[in-house]
Amino acid sequence: MRKRKMTPRSLFLMKKRGEKIAMLTAYDYPTADIQNSAGIDAILVGDTLGMVVLGYETTLPVTIDDVIRHAASVCRAQPRALVIGDMPFLSYTVSVADAVTNAGRLVKEAGVSAVKLEGGRAMLPVVRALVRASIPVMGHLGLTPQSILRFGGYKVQAKDKRAAERLLEAAKALEDAGCFAIVLEAIPATVAKVVTEALTIPTIGIGAGPDCDGQVLVTHDMLGIYDDFTPKFVKRYAEMRTLMKKSFEEYVEDVKSSRFPGPEHCYDGNGDA
Repeated sequence: MRKRKMTPRSLFLMKKRGEKIAMLTAYDYPTADIQNSAGIDAILVGDTLGMVVLGYETTLPVTIDDVIRHAASVCRAQPRALVIGDMPFLSYTVSVADAVTNAGRLVKEAGVSAVKLEGGRAMLPVVRALVRASIPVMGHLGLTPQSILRFGGYKVQAKDKRAAERLLEAAKALEDAGCFAIVLEAIPATVAKVVTEALTIPTIGIGAGPDCDGQVLVTHDMLGIYDDFTPKFVKRYAEMRTLMKKSFEEYVEDVKSSRFPGPEHCYDGNGDA
């Protein structure tokens, strides 16, 4: 029997029960299909696709059309997981009207069930407008990669008392505005614990310690596919880059030495493909 589709409320109920939320990124049909079979609760079609799939140095060049294309591929796998589409740089900060239009495209054209956006109090009008438009919103505080030009790079946030207080205030404001969950990235574990306990909505940590209600990682990081930069908070569950490279090398050698294709890979005219 197929399990019931995950919704924003499902994550809320998981927090209420004390059940941890497992979330990963995906950018294509096969990855989403495999994650679905593994029991992932939520899939983020992140703007990280710019770095790990499209080869950009940062997430900033990613467009709403990029996210729509990849999110549609993920949604075609029909995962049980809640699929969340990332709102890329400048797709929601220019105007509230632009934000609603772009988020609406992610829902209508790609089929996502929610969107994620970065930022605190400045984003409250956008969050409220999206919620009024019946589009569930996940917030994102701490290290917000779309702000790296302002931050001066990827740095741990909320390290001092005042910064931690501001982050907590922003989290409460996002909850009040209607966010159904908040990603906390690259902040001290003690701060994340305080924020998690102060909110009724779930927190999803990425480099924010074990006390968040759930965790998210970039799939290409945790599988060891992308190794240009590996943050401290990433746990490698596989070394797929090494395995893929070895397989490609063996293929090259087999072709050049005429070991492939062998008789078992050839048609004799009597069978189907």
